[in-house]
Amino acid sequence: MGKGKNRVVKPARRDKPPKQREVEEEESEAEDSEDVDDEATSEAGSDESEDSDDYEFPFRLAMYDFNQCDPKRCSGRKLMRAQLITEVKLGQRFPGLVLSPTGKYTLAPRDRAFVEQHGLCVVDCSWKEVERTPLHKVKAPEHRLLPYLVAANSVNYGKPCHLTCAEAMAAGLYILGYEEAAHRVMRPFSWGEHFIELNRELLDLYSKCETPEEVIRAQNEYLERIDRERELENSREIDLPPIKNR
Repeated sequence: MGKGKNRVVKPARRDKPPKQREVEEEESEAEDSEDVDDEATSEAGSDESEDSDDYEFPFRLAMYDFNQCDPKRCSGRKLMRAQLITEVKLGQRFPGLVLSPTGKYTLAPRDRAFVEQHGLCVVDCSWKEVERTPLHKVKAPEHRLLPYLVAANSVNYGKPCHLTCAEAMAAGLYILGYEEAAHRVMRPFSWGEHFIELNRELLDLYSKCETPEEVIRAQNEYLERIDRERELENSREIDLPPIKNR
């Protein structure tokens, strides 16, 4: 998974997106206070025991957990406590589609029928450890990457590609056409709805595609437009008020 910088950078290749998005970034102890604040400022009515209420997800949601993150700060663990997803033990086979850095193709709406029948899964591991993580223990018939999106979590806010596994799950649901399910997954987090709003234009673009190639084309066109707009903005002269002689 390609690690984005603070500025928008176009993918190196046009046929595939940067490898990213499906793993959890949990950084230094200095972020502990942010997590406490996140827990304390969760939206009203978003208690973990109440998140599911009467809503039933259309298929199974799950995650592989490599136990590399602080359990109190892990978004995947929080979804498990809210009974929104289940855990797949490392080495066990998940029958559906996994959002994984080992994917060769990008998630696209054409994957919807397969996911409806077999389920959707994410991988929870640390961004710092992803290169050394034994991802061969994630076993599933289909692995997919996510296209370009921007994180809204408190640790990596605004960074391209650095999504938590909860953000990855919500993005996958939205792209496959399950917008309500995506909102439900984001409910336990004070920043959850903002993730969808921050990426709504992209999520809507991706959800209107059909194939991975169309998704990548939409991604690249978006990034090129953003670059052009930034260059135009930077090239504008600053209109200063005239200096008056006293």
